[in-house]
Amino acid sequence: MAMDLQMADSGRPNPDDYLFGRGPAWFALLMTLGLMMVDYIDRQVIVSLFPHLKQAWGLSDKQLGSLVSVVSITVAVGAMPIALWADRRSRVKSIFVMATVWSLACISCMFTRNYGQLLAARAVVGLGEAGYGSVGSALIASHFPARMRSTLMAVFFSVGSLGSVLGVMLGGIIASHWGWQAAFGVVGVPGLILSLFYIFVRDYRTVELTPRLDQATQSTGNVTRAIVAALTRSPTLLWVCLGGSAQVIVLSTVWAWLPSYLNRVQGLAPAQAAINAALVVLCGAIGAVLTGALVDRAGRWRQRYKLYALTLLCLVSMALLMPAFSGLGKALSHHQQLAWIAAGGLFMTCSTGPVVAIVIDVIHPGIRATGGAVLAFFLNLFGLAAGPFIAGMLSDAWSLPQAMAAMPAFSVLAALCFLVAARRYEADVQRIRAQVETEEAAAAADTASA
Repeated sequence: MAMDLQMADSGRPNPDDYLFGRGPAWFALLMTLGLMMVDYIDRQVIVSLFPHLKQAWGLSDKQLGSLVSVVSITVAVGAMPIALWADRRSRVKSIFVMATVWSLACISCMFTRNYGQLLAARAVVGLGEAGYGSVGSALIASHFPARMRSTLMAVFFSVGSLGSVLGVMLGGIIASHWGWQAAFGVVGVPGLILSLFYIFVRDYRTVELTPRLDQATQSTGNVTRAIVAALTRSPTLLWVCLGGSAQVIVLSTVWAWLPSYLNRVQGLAPAQAAINAALVVLCGAIGAVLTGALVDRAGRWRQRYKLYALTLLCLVSMALLMPAFSGLGKALSHHQQLAWIAAGGLFMTCSTGPVVAIVIDVIHPGIRATGGAVLAFFLNLFGLAAGPFIAGMLSDAWSLPQAMAAMPAFSVLAALCFLVAARRYEADVQRIRAQVETEEAAAAADTASA
């Protein structure tokens, strides 16, 4: 029988109930999914424009990779302050502001005239998107029953994969008809529209913090010190952040460089290469949902089995992707190689939803979005930013095919981290649950005495 280790949410006596009912929960989910899709459309549209930018401005692969990585760097830097404000004030208002900023910044990319200007505009796109993943996931997790958490997180972040599919496809198609500048303008508008409707989403009540937690969240500096302490107290949080980042290096490399790989190695036109690459990303979106559900099912017997399942899935992704880009791939036809890469794409997104759910399990509900920001910091800085940049450097030093064949090895590091995290996962969840129950009992006693 599965161990019941889910912690209760403050303000909701039964964690398996909807917070405001099914209607508000599903509206919040749909709106948050819509903006998540737009988020990744605006983020990933540039990868299908690499051939155009290389031809127009003569950029190196390291420079091209930096146009992807800079978004993740500013997301990592800005995620913590934004999540801090959202946890203490309003999740809905923060999301409204974020969507407006990143959409306007994306539109501004079409007016850039050199590499420096485009790099700066892309940095602002990331600054606008900073915190959205952690704040949005916290909002969804609070609306829905705890038993649905891993699956919902997988759906939430798989929509990011779907947004990447659309971003890659739209970028290639629009650029082939109207030029690469027009692609930024077209994909930037939907975020502005959705942000206006998001103000109708119901926000959950800000959790009243204990004096210790309140002091810890007064400033970014205090939060940083509290995060270091949290990582020290919770080995699960630390190792899951590291393991998730290592697997995201593989994912971000394939997402960023597959259109260029197909263009250079297979000789496909940029628009056709973008469409083919988008199919692989779509497989990743489907795989995220399937593997998220598989991890949830594994956790029914013991919670630590979630991490064992993640370990196996990471190794499967490496076993498929590494041969696909190396000697085996060269011996295959284009369609055969693409099918092999797509099979790897089904598994390379395996950590997308479960790592968020696991972090939520081992963080205090009063700072849930901030805890998600810790994960977002690791995933963006050491995963999404690192992957395209490292692959670009290896491509300049070796070749793009050799770089693509080497990068899936990071899945081994991810698997090792998840194995280490499994040793303390259940104990860390029990510790947080006991802390929440103690605080609620103390609050009830104070109310009774008053």
